[in-house]
Amino acid sequence: QVQLDASGGGLVQTGGSLTLSCAASGRTFSTYTMGWFRQAPGKEREFVAARRWSGGYPLYSESVNGRFTISRDNTKDTVFLQMNSLKPEDTAVYYCAATRVVRSSWRDVEQYNYWGQGTQVTVSS
Repeated sequence: QVQLDASGGGLVQTGGSLTLSCAASGRTFSTYTMGWFRQAPGKEREFVAARRWSGGYPLYSESVNGRFTISRDNTKDTVFLQMNSLKPEDTAVYYCAATRVVRSSWRDVEQYNYWGQGTQVTVSS
């Protein structure tokens, strides 16, 4: 059974940094695509970042490109989202997700089969 356990959220001031973690278990994830999404109150869940567990170029949304970095630690089966220069508009619940097969786009929330429980990030102005 796949389990994704997201953590690391919190309250930070504008311009600050946070690192989110997603501990993955229940599978060998080397063939999976791992993603981060976020959902603000009253809005749809939106794509933030994704990468193949095995490596290669990551993909970022335009709103976070250059500020956020997705990475993984194979020894700990953990995916990270390093968030720098945070803005109030980054405030949301952040979810990690995983999928073995992507039929369209990494940006598409429907492509992901497994989801973590979400961790709240609040950026104060």
